[in-house]
Amino acid sequence: MIDLTHADILTALITPFDKQGKIDYPGLEELAEHLIETGTKGFVIGGTTGEAATMTHDEKIKLYTRFAQIINKRVPLIAGTGSNDTAQTIQFTQEVAQIPGIDAALVVAPYYNKPNQRGIKAHFEAITSKVKLPVLIYNIPSRTGIKIAKETLVDLARNSQIIGVKQCTNLEDLEYIVEHTDNDFLVYTGEDLQALAAKVLGAQGVISVASHIYGKAMRQMYDNLAQGNLAEAGKLQRQLMPKMQALFMYPSPAPVKAVLTAQGLAAGGCRLPIVELNNEEKQQLALGLGLNKTALLHPLASI
Repeated sequence: MIDLTHADILTALITPFDKQGKIDYPGLEELAEHLIETGTKGFVIGGTTGEAATMTHDEKIKLYTRFAQIINKRVPLIAGTGSNDTAQTIQFTQEVAQIPGIDAALVVAPYYNKPNQRGIKAHFEAITSKVKLPVLIYNIPSRTGIKIAKETLVDLARNSQIIGVKQCTNLEDLEYIVEHTDNDFLVYTGEDLQALAAKVLGAQGVISVASHIYGKAMRQMYDNLAQGNLAEAGKLQRQLMPKMQALFMYPSPAPVKAVLTAQGLAAGGCRLPIVELNNEEKQQLALGLGLNKTALLHPLASI
């Protein structure tokens, strides 16, 4: 099993694009180094924030291969391989498993088809019976249209190849999963607003979008919690919450890409049907982040 003992903040990484809409690999490397320096302890690549839904098969294979080389096993690397087609997910996960440096697969609940809980279990059992890569389940009902019930997740956690879950529901579900699974089952919240509460409940940590921008503050928050300074940790989370909310006031990852661009980091635009923020939206985002209204209209913004 991969060692995620210290991987409490995983960044759900954006995919930078150049002006031609192709993946910007130099920019990706620069961004990765910045994130590691600011508190990221691992990466999820090719997820929702990475716009994997609008990438081709070959683009994803190249992206995962190149990024694994960039990271060079310095921190854990989890790659998105899931789809709503069980057979396709198996085939793609088998391919990704051959890439040196990929530690686990993030496999989303099968969207669109709307299977029942028995079908969801069968989906993940079929995948783990055919692939060798450890699997992290991705439970995000707001995007998939289905929810993996907490009881189903507890059942699936007994499968030794399923090492954890990225849980994007409520704290009650998170508490149940932590309480009813073994200590080595990795429970991550996928909701930045839950980052501190999830950790207090016994979760491993957060798979974060906000860590692109607020990694240092999130790192300080978790370090304060580990040192028993709950008051300071709580203060940091309270300060972060409105900013975390603002990063989702428009379809993600457009807001976080706008901020990264203003900071002088590679991000580029988004792939349709997600569109870049216009100037009015950037001004509203800046206000939501507690900045001057025009802060995101200029490069190298101080955020």
